[in-house]
Amino acid sequence: MLEKRVCVVTGAAAGIGRETAIEMARRGAEAVVAVDRDEAGAAETAALVEAAGAVGLARAVDITSSSAVRDLMDEVGGRFGRIDVLHNNAGVHETVLTARPRLEDIEEDVFDRVYEVNLKGVWLGIKHATPHLKRSTAGAIVNASSLSGLVGFEGAGIYCATKGAVILLTKVAALELAQYGIRCNCYCPAAVDTAMARGYIENSADPAAAARTLVASHLVERMGTPAEIASLVCFLASEQSSFINGAAVPIDGGATAWRGLHGS
Repeated sequence: MLEKRVCVVTGAAAGIGRETAIEMARRGAEAVVAVDRDEAGAAETAALVEAAGAVGLARAVDITSSSAVRDLMDEVGGRFGRIDVLHNNAGVHETVLTARPRLEDIEEDVFDRVYEVNLKGVWLGIKHATPHLKRSTAGAIVNASSLSGLVGFEGAGIYCATKGAVILLTKVAALELAQYGIRCNCYCPAAVDTAMARGYIENSADPAAAARTLVASHLVERMGTPAEIASLVCFLASEQSSFINGAAVPIDGGATAWRGLHGS
């Protein structure tokens, strides 16, 4: 459970972020701050958080801006006296930015955007939330990595690189913050039914084949759901997982078991 926790969730306007924010409220959080560049979407999430029983706040923040992230964390920490949970969920995939995702064709601005959101944004969240997490008696950071941080996928090179970096950033944060009682873990989902996954499919040369390939890579032959990811995030943020620290937890329908040589 997450009784009386003050939680900050980035990328909270939809998908995994929204579902996690609502689930945190259901599990007893005192307050959930829904952070997203999409101000209207964040406001909708905050209203759903309120309906689920917690204080819901919406903030439109560019997570790649150090000053904006610092101001956000200082506001939340100042209002509630602490931050208990940071969920660095926001992310972007190069296929939603360009129709030419192979490494040799990627433009530098696309690389920069994926890097800034997926890696720099996570680091800035950790950096600026840490002073406020230190005031918590049960501080926890949960970062969104990916199956793509564990294995490579053609046409997703920058996404894979940033998500792999998130895993090691998580481990270093766990090492550095353990002395303050702050745990840091990440999770590695395979294909989840979100706008990002749908964008990847729709922007593929053969969308139907891309969808089949995604599902066929799972031993559980379907896409994951945001609710399933939210349950794991809330577990990793809670005292139920107090002996888990510095971990990268797959939630991948069995994809990392890999059955490629055995067919689908």
